[in-house]
Amino acid sequence: MPSTAAIADLVEEQILDRAAACADAQRRAGVELLALAYEWAVAHPRERLDAEEARRPGREKVRCYGGDGTPEVTEFAAATFGARIGRTTWGGRRLIAAALDLHLRLPLLWSRVQDLEVRDSYAIFVADKTRQLSKAEASWVDGEVAEAADGRIPWTRFVSLVEGKVAAAAPALAKEAEERRSRARFARKVGTGDNGMGTFVIHAPLPVIDAVDAAVTELARRLRATLPDLANETEPDEADDAASVDDLRVHAVALLADPTAAQRVGEDGVDLRDLLPDVTLNVHLYGGTGPAQGPDLDAHGEPLDRVARVEGHGPVTQSWLREVLGRFARFVVRPVLDLADQAPVDAYEVPARHRRAVQLMTPADCFPWGSCTSRDMQTDHTVPHGRGGPSAVGNYGPLTATHQRLKTHAGWQVRQPFAGIYLWRDPYGATYLVDHTGTRALDRARGRPGESPPDAPRSRFETYEPGWTLEVDYAAC
Repeated sequence: MPSTAAIADLVEEQILDRAAACADAQRRAGVELLALAYEWAVAHPRERLDAEEARRPGREKVRCYGGDGTPEVTEFAAATFGARIGRTTWGGRRLIAAALDLHLRLPLLWSRVQDLEVRDSYAIFVADKTRQLSKAEASWVDGEVAEAADGRIPWTRFVSLVEGKVAAAAPALAKEAEERRSRARFARKVGTGDNGMGTFVIHAPLPVIDAVDAAVTELARRLRATLPDLANETEPDEADDAASVDDLRVHAVALLADPTAAQRVGEDGVDLRDLLPDVTLNVHLYGGTGPAQGPDLDAHGEPLDRVARVEGHGPVTQSWLREVLGRFARFVVRPVLDLADQAPVDAYEVPARHRRAVQLMTPADCFPWGSCTSRDMQTDHTVPHGRGGPSAVGNYGPLTATHQRLKTHAGWQVRQPFAGIYLWRDPYGATYLVDHTGTRALDRARGRPGESPPDAPRSRFETYEPGWTLEVDYAAC
């Protein structure tokens, strides 16, 4: 690996040559990763599971990750593979499924990937799109798109080509999908928000959309006539009529959530804040400005605008909280929760105060590369309560149902040397450090299942199941 200084000494032609070499190495690595994912799937067939054991609740089952004509794979194999390559369980599952499909259902595309003529991302996309087709139908799509998959057309055109060929290969499935979309109705939040703004999408038949649009338009008109100041809240350089109308329509949608409030818009003396529906947002503020130290200042001596976090929406500034939420919201201020002063309980059930402490300390799934941030996850006992694990902060971790099953039945082991610091070991000896910053794979020798890991420099250590000890210098991590 050349040093940064060596790269800085390259002339333009050398920079381009080195960049091309990196792109080539990246393609080769993508091919090898798909090949390894296939071999991993082959190494975990249905026969590895005990049929009687698999019938018991929560135990490992088999799954057909690929399409028609691909073998079943043991369920938990994807989590181990995904974690080892630094991806989520879903990411490991998707790669295994694509590898199976390419090897067994899309041979032309796989051949071009191996020859470095097609990027692995293009091939994985085709595998995803053809998974519901029969093997014969997928083979036909393979012959139709393999030539154009080498990047000769822009990505958007390639996506359209693949989707068109998939529809042509299975018209009945395409018709069913079209009918499902026509019946699909939803009204939901989309995404996690950006700089304090969010998106709400309604997908419904046109008459419903027209009715909503008419109601919003009429209520916006009433707002403009009744509360003219509301239409002039935009900045001077943004106070054009379109911006004002859009802002009024947003307020109208908020009022539609409470029809009785909308009917009272025309009444004199009505405060808009009293008309808005009750919505709970969990806002986390970091740091304080005590009287001793005063506010934080920037390089010009101006007060810094601190950053807060709105759960499910992302970071916002405290100015946004004052200017947007401050005008309409009612706040319930909770004191700082002392995570270290949470008395344990002598019961399996996790009390609400403990759940809140775990959510603050570990905001996401604590499995390696876990991505779920829902408050509905299980608060799992790291050391099971039935084996003497206390119901206390420092012995909890949020886990999805799938990852809780992996921990319980798939040979994964976990300890918390410190509250909120999780050390995981997979069944093959690889270890992962998970904390509030994310996941890091620890650089240590790997073992085979049942083997004791080699000696490692001692610092802090935790004893796992009988047979081996994990020794980690956390400060060095």
